[in-house]
Amino acid sequence: MDNPFSILSIFWHSRRPSHIEDMPVVRNSFWLRKGYAALTFFGTVIASTKEDAKEFEDKKSTLRNHEMIHLRQAQSTHDSWLLFYLLYCWYSIKLLPQSRKMKNAIYWLNPFEMEAYDHQDDLNYLDNNGATEWRQYARMNPSERIEVAKQKRIYQ
Repeated sequence: MDNPFSILSIFWHSRRPSHIEDMPVVRNSFWLRKGYAALTFFGTVIASTKEDAKEFEDKKSTLRNHEMIHLRQAQSTHDSWLLFYLLYCWYSIKLLPQSRKMKNAIYWLNPFEMEAYDHQDDLNYLDNNGATEWRQYARMNPSERIEVAKQKRIYQ
């Protein structure tokens, strides 16, 4: 599925986040930057390689947990993929000045990514939490986020 336009079908057939229990995974390296294994796109996980797709299918993988946290985050944004992505972009735009000081700050300091990376190793996180910790990160200014990211070893 390396056709770049295949995401249109994913978008067109998407369902509300609350109507998704398990996300399917497809392989499409076109939409992922080098170094990134997967992304959640309207309830479907797009993996860059066959190995990443296979890892996502393992119920106990950190990659799967990370992407499932994004699903729960979308549920916490009024159960809307559109609002989730608008907020994701808004937080990224606000971090543009940090990108001169810190490589990939737009990604690593995004509140949604900070929560997902902080808890991706805790396979019970979603059992006990609705994945709303991103709101705490969103209230922090960028320098506070940098400190938290360093303390929690989120930034790589």
